[in-house]
Amino acid sequence: MEWVIDNQTYKVEIQRKNNKNTYLRVNEDLTILITTNYLVSKKQISDLLRRNEKYLQKMISKRIKEQEKKKLFSYLGKNYDIVIVPTMNKIEIINNKILVKSWDYLNKWYGNEIKRVFSERLNIIYQKFNEQLPYPKLKIRKMKTRWGVCNRKNLSITLNSELIKLDIEKIDYVIIHELAHFIHFNHSINFWNIVAKYCPNYKAIRKSMKE
Repeated sequence: MEWVIDNQTYKVEIQRKNNKNTYLRVNEDLTILITTNYLVSKKQISDLLRRNEKYLQKMISKRIKEQEKKKLFSYLGKNYDIVIVPTMNKIEIINNKILVKSWDYLNKWYGNEIKRVFSERLNIIYQKFNEQLPYPKLKIRKMKTRWGVCNRKNLSITLNSELIKLDIEKIDYVIIHELAHFIHFNHSINFWNIVAKYCPNYKAIRKSMKE
């Protein structure tokens, strides 16, 4: 089903459930979603849409503004424009654009990429980290003031999920930094010597991360 608002055609998705009330919302991909029971006719749905056109206009405008705010999407040191293509069933990165089915789909993919990239980089760096350390457990969470945390007691490192927005070189530096804390739980000269051993240009990287 489709519905025209301000000369623009929108797809209408109807979900029927065993509920008493009818609910109306606009999804991130600008699809109009109606949740209702099995007794509501198509005519009643059309009447509902007609009565709520002002509300729908407001919600569509809100969704468009939300998309504008999210337009620039950072991933591994690059910014991408997001293009929502409802018919797509996978992510495609073409030049400076990410083509995706919906924002929900993109967020799920982004979460999986965070786990994949961080795990891969930790494994690669650990193989080169010749300091006789047990393999640490990797934890991921969003942090406001730190890029990473080392927990010597639990033998784990926690990486800030926001690191996925930075390039691989910076992600590697943070991992090396946290691994070095297993040897020197401070920021002494000996600690920085360990960091420099595996990341010779760490000073330039640190400076760029503070800018």
